[in-house]
Amino acid sequence: MRIATYNIHRSVGNDGKEEPERILSVLNELNADIIALQEVGYASGEPGNLLDFLGKSTQSQVIEGITLKDERGHYGNAILSRFPVNLIKLHNISIPSREPRGAIELRLELEDKTIQIIATHLGLRPGERNIQVDKLMPLFDTSSADIKILMGDLNEWFLWGRPLRKLQRTFGSMPALATFPSRWPLFALDRIWIRPLSAIDCLRVLKSTNTKSASDHLPLFAQLNLD
Repeated sequence: MRIATYNIHRSVGNDGKEEPERILSVLNELNADIIALQEVGYASGEPGNLLDFLGKSTQSQVIEGITLKDERGHYGNAILSRFPVNLIKLHNISIPSREPRGAIELRLELEDKTIQIIATHLGLRPGERNIQVDKLMPLFDTSSADIKILMGDLNEWFLWGRPLRKLQRTFGSMPALATFPSRWPLFALDRIWIRPLSAIDCLRVLKSTNTKSASDHLPLFAQLNLD
């Protein structure tokens, strides 16, 4: 099973052009079973919108996690899943007077294993992220899933940040691989956390000509062992 997280920056690449086809090309390179997307901008309900296009092109179920609406349409998180999803929950983790934020929670049953996935995009300020992690951690603490996964753009610039220390207490230590900016990655903004650690076969950043141009973030993926 391969999972991935990717901030697609409204499909706007480093050249300033909005090209959904480049995002699809990256998704095809990833070839992941479940992909968490952030900064997804689209006109929900209109045939051929971005999520409709990506879902049909990758033969995936689309789970929307709209966080705001503006003159350009809907915006927020999304998950593309090739596997049947048993449960979907949307969580509001917004902080007053800050940009609305949300999380998508999924539960899957695969090979006699229950898998819990939470995909999110945390806020820009350290105080925001700290509160948002406090809102998310109880969802894992009360879960009986065999495998627990948190992934997304955590917006944490420093490896010693308080939110990351809290995540380490729940998930253990995970590699911090640089994903931002995509041309010259220096910061590990995009993260995948998995418990138990024994479920991880590998964790990698996808670097290619496509990924360096399609968005300002590089995609991060993990290969899981479900045995």
